[in-house]
Amino acid sequence: MPNGVLNYHNAGKIQASSQPEDMRLQRMLGHLTTLLPASAKRVVVIGCGAGVTAGAVSIDPAVEYETIAEIEPLVPRVVSTYFAAHNFDVVRNPKVHIQIDDGRHYVATLRGKFDALTSDPLDPWVKGAAMLYTREFFEDVKAHLNPGGVVTLFVQLYESNTDAVKSEIGTFFEAFPNGMVFGNTNNGVGYDLVLFGQVEPTTINLDAIDARLKQPEYAKVAQSLREIGFNSAVDLFSTYAGNAADLKPWLKDAPINRDRNLRLQYLAGLGLNLYQSGPIYAEMLSYRTLPQNLFVGSDALKNAVMSGIQAAGQY
Repeated sequence: MPNGVLNYHNAGKIQASSQPEDMRLQRMLGHLTTLLPASAKRVVVIGCGAGVTAGAVSIDPAVEYETIAEIEPLVPRVVSTYFAAHNFDVVRNPKVHIQIDDGRHYVATLRGKFDALTSDPLDPWVKGAAMLYTREFFEDVKAHLNPGGVVTLFVQLYESNTDAVKSEIGTFFEAFPNGMVFGNTNNGVGYDLVLFGQVEPTTINLDAIDARLKQPEYAKVAQSLREIGFNSAVDLFSTYAGNAADLKPWLKDAPINRDRNLRLQYLAGLGLNLYQSGPIYAEMLSYRTLPQNLFVGSDALKNAVMSGIQAAGQY
């Protein structure tokens, strides 16, 4: 674009960009995937795209082996080159392996397990993409998680509608009843979401993560977070937007997306060219309560996170 913004087109529309709001989401996905599990040595990224999420994963020193499952060979070979400055040149990182494969097929045929998986598919109305949002796929991912492993998933609020968003979140929470949501806003208005799932109850040690981000080997990760507006662990986790228990009443009528119906593909299509992200996010936040047992650490950091969460919504 004339202003220097790069747009990545796939399946007829922009799927990623270097716009601040998109960079924020793409890196949130990557960093939440590696910072929250106790061990994130082996990570799977579904969909290369512009490579920003995969790049955020790759710079975490804890990650020893990263696999990017990408169905289109041209994407990692050509497109991500244009985004090398934004994705830490992830395709050429020696600990990153590009697997040209359908994401579901890759997970289903994988003999080993992984510590974390993050998925940022195309819009769910694009043929085939809704297959990465089904209950059956999430169960398959769970079966491949090491103990303490985590899953993160992109959910768009822009160009969507309430029924599609509820379907995505409700289906994910059926598989991950301990799951939670982190919100990405643009000028204070809801834009898109990161879903976070873990089989075990999640505890976020603010002291440990804050200390990690101050270590010299985590300088790249800390800088990456600063570039998207997060100057500390407190800033990152202040994006907390609720958990499965909070949102249960809101999701009571959520259409569950299954392999046999792919209902989401049609619901998402009805949201094309709609811009209701603000109202959808505000409605969702109205069900959120302050998390009582999620964060551990010093009182100063816990109080700071709670204040940050409160500032992002009314109770």
